[in-house]
Amino acid sequence: MSANEYVLVTGASRGIGSGTVKALMERGEHVIATSRLVDYDIPGAKVLSVDLASDVSIERLARQLQKEGVRLKGLVNNAGALITKPFEEMLRKDFETMGQINWIGPAMLTQALLPMMVEGCHVVNISSMGGFQGASKYPGLSAYASAKGALSILSECMHVELADKGISVNALALGAVQTDMLAQAFPDYQAPVTSDRMGAFIAEFALNGHQVMSGKVLPVALSNP
Repeated sequence: MSANEYVLVTGASRGIGSGTVKALMERGEHVIATSRLVDYDIPGAKVLSVDLASDVSIERLARQLQKEGVRLKGLVNNAGALITKPFEEMLRKDFETMGQINWIGPAMLTQALLPMMVEGCHVVNISSMGGFQGASKYPGLSAYASAKGALSILSECMHVELADKGISVNALALGAVQTDMLAQAFPDYQAPVTSDRMGAFIAEFALNGHQVMSGKVLPVALSNP
């Protein structure tokens, strides 16, 4: 492992992102942990800020990493946001916000980081069972679920577009994991999977899953929700 080769994880300040960062470091990886606000610390990780709704913020992060000579062996697009409203109350800006954070932001970040990706880099997009075709859907989640569905299809497209660069792309459609976001959507539900346990799975998949597959959207769920 080269000293300047990293795995970058977005949405790393808490929940699944934090669990993924910790699991990667336990495996001896160099990790860049990003979130919109840098108000946390993960000892051993390189903690940086990026706002996925801002092209300026994404470009600033990419310039900084290039200047520092960072090379990426992995990218976990984990950051997400949730708006819960009945469909008839959804506003255009609600759909736009869900698209910006859960779909367009990961696309633009991946694009900006391409020059730093080494051959064999694995991009893992964290989708949701809410965006998995045929899975159960729930009231109040139309904007979130449809944006995550778009991320899943984007992953299949990115696989085709980036294969000739030696970059693999997969999506994981996660079921219920005990996080603040799940509690917001389903306040009385207790998930069977902790964020640390799911983070460990994602870390292992990010490091090795692309050795046997690319362009796949995989359901990862014990329950939904």
